[in-house]
Amino acid sequence: MENPLPEKNKRWKIKLHEIIYEADTPAGKLFDVILLVFIIASILLVMLESVASIDLKYHFWLNVGEWIVTVLFTIEYIARVITVKKPWKYIFSFYGIIDLLSTLPKYLSLIFAGTHALVALRALRLLRVFRILKLARYLGASNQLATALKASRAKISVFLFAVVIAATIFGTIMYLVEGEKNGFDNIPKSIYWSIVTLTTVGFGDIAPQTPLGQFIATIIMVLGYGIIAVPTGIVSAEYTRSTNNEEEQKQKKEQSNTVALNTQSCQNCLAENHKDKAEYCYNCGQPLHIK
Repeated sequence: MENPLPEKNKRWKIKLHEIIYEADTPAGKLFDVILLVFIIASILLVMLESVASIDLKYHFWLNVGEWIVTVLFTIEYIARVITVKKPWKYIFSFYGIIDLLSTLPKYLSLIFAGTHALVALRALRLLRVFRILKLARYLGASNQLATALKASRAKISVFLFAVVIAATIFGTIMYLVEGEKNGFDNIPKSIYWSIVTLTTVGFGDIAPQTPLGQFIATIIMVLGYGIIAVPTGIVSAEYTRSTNNEEEQKQKKEQSNTVALNTQSCQNCLAENHKDKAEYCYNCGQPLHIK
């Protein structure tokens, strides 16, 4: 007779996996909503602690609140690791790294003072709200933007390289024209001024005093406005192309009666975006539901 304990052990892991990783069930959605509330609460606690008057009066309770949230996140992280068949898949995934980084700062603060402020990294975990609320159109828009940026990376890299060269040349010229007496003490500092001016930020900590220097600065500022439009145009063109491709794919899917996607997550490989009525993972073939 087979021992039923391993099967029971497997079932509770699968059930816990569905609650933690998925948002299609009431329990899973409730878990994610509570998680988001704790994330926001932890960020607010750190913000309040950074205000000297509030921290002086409520430091103990703020610290207690941070430790409670940190312990809960630690338990959640461990649960995420033990409920998947290949823990390293989660540990080295984007959200796995973010979850770890959002848990460590409070523990590090015991060794390195001030590092607890890094819990603001937990804000990245709020990205799960798109999955929880099933805002598919926003996810699609974010995917299109990511695709456009990826497709534009070569053009933008060339553009940025050209901007750096221009800033270096203008910075060197300004160093020769203005000199140390007007605040342009060296070429690196002059290049810094050139970049600040070219990007139209203009901190005002260094300013040309000679007529020739002011004329060159005017040219750089006007050129800066033109430069801003270049990467915008590149990304916009790729975004439009990506949107058109997305629309074509969507029409093809509608024509082939493709079913909607859900938040079902494979316990074995953590693959998501399965079809609503899928019984097995499209990536590894493992069952998605408890038998």
